[in-house]
Amino acid sequence: MKFSDFILTDAIITDLKAKSKDEVILEMVTALSKANGIPQADIVGVADSIKRREELGSTGIGHGVAVPHTKHVSVDRLVGAVAVSRREGVDFDSLDCEPVNLIFMLVSPPDRPGEHLRALEHITHQLKDDGFVRFLKQAQTVEDVLELLNEADGAASA
Repeated sequence: MKFSDFILTDAIITDLKAKSKDEVILEMVTALSKANGIPQADIVGVADSIKRREELGSTGIGHGVAVPHTKHVSVDRLVGAVAVSRREGVDFDSLDCEPVNLIFMLVSPPDRPGEHLRALEHITHQLKDDGFVRFLKQAQTVEDVLELLNEADGAASA
């Protein structure tokens, strides 16, 4: 699995406007919709599904990173978004109680749990690379993010 398999270029946000966890979720789900990843009519439903998942335990995994995700019937393929908050970060109820500056979001069909898990594994594996995380947090443009994701994809397949 590679980032290019599920991250939608038009759902990459390099200057997140949201100031709260719920706003982050809505801004990113809206970006997925604008990128044709989810139907516009399902924005609220998908956002609510992610919020319900967050109630089970925060996906703020620490070190300024969160990976909110859900399975939802409105999608027929795995789709993902990336967001960078260049401000002070967002309170995401992270495990280390630190604000979040880097968010990967996944939405997948309910009937493809293996694909969902492989994508989560790929993300978490790449997030172990401190350099990758540091450079992503500093990304200024969509092109910067894509370059880093493509480099990670190349390294993962090598």
